[in-house]
Amino acid sequence: VWLLDQGTFALVVAAIVALGAREWARLAGFAARPALGYALFCTMAYGACAAWLQPLQAGAMPLAALWLLALLFWALVVPAWLVRGLSPGAGRALLAAGVVVLVPSALAMAALKPGALVALLGLVWIADTAAYLAGRAFGRHKLAPAISPGKTWEGVAGATLAGLAYAIILAASWPEFGRHVAGTVWLAYVAGVVMLCAASILGDLFESALKRRAGAKDSGSLLPGHGGVLDRIDSATAVLPVGALLLACLEAA
Repeated sequence: VWLLDQGTFALVVAAIVALGAREWARLAGFAARPALGYALFCTMAYGACAAWLQPLQAGAMPLAALWLLALLFWALVVPAWLVRGLSPGAGRALLAAGVVVLVPSALAMAALKPGALVALLGLVWIADTAAYLAGRAFGRHKLAPAISPGKTWEGVAGATLAGLAYAIILAASWPEFGRHVAGTVWLAYVAGVVMLCAASILGDLFESALKRRAGAKDSGSLLPGHGGVLDRIDSATAVLPVGALLLACLEAA
């Protein structure tokens, strides 16, 4: 993140898009060859957007519009889809959703400054870890038993509290970022962190629903002991574009 220039790092992100898109297509029910074609399409879509929007700046208006579309997708479309369930015949719709999931998050990863990117990923990691620990210790009320039986509302509370603690410490200890969070902005900042914690959970649940529809435990086997690429980036695909939009509003991206 810190050692590569933006162009080289964008190529690394392209590889992540290709691997994630292939796994997404396989989970959506497509055979190996169509899945490779889909991976190529998503990678080319990401590359075309990145080339068109050069130089990539997270606060630029075209990217901010893309982040807003991603926010609407995660806030409106995904919850409705999760409530209704992913039907066996939803394969084509899932391919369209995969583009919306992967391309904006990849562009956010490539466009964000290194510190902002790591800060957002840190929120994902802390929220995910806290959700697991709080769920194991206190979990009683299931969040979405039909999708992911292990997730609980107590885990959601743990993730949110840990995320807020992390965000407050971050703003207090990182002067370059903290200067954007002052006075009444703190209220919006806290609300944004809660939104990002919710996005993290939605990203995880959406991929879990996709895996359950496919009858798969993991999205792939590329990472022994961890599953596939999607298993590692599911929450980040929701948090990165939404976080990029919020940071752009703070002029801290």
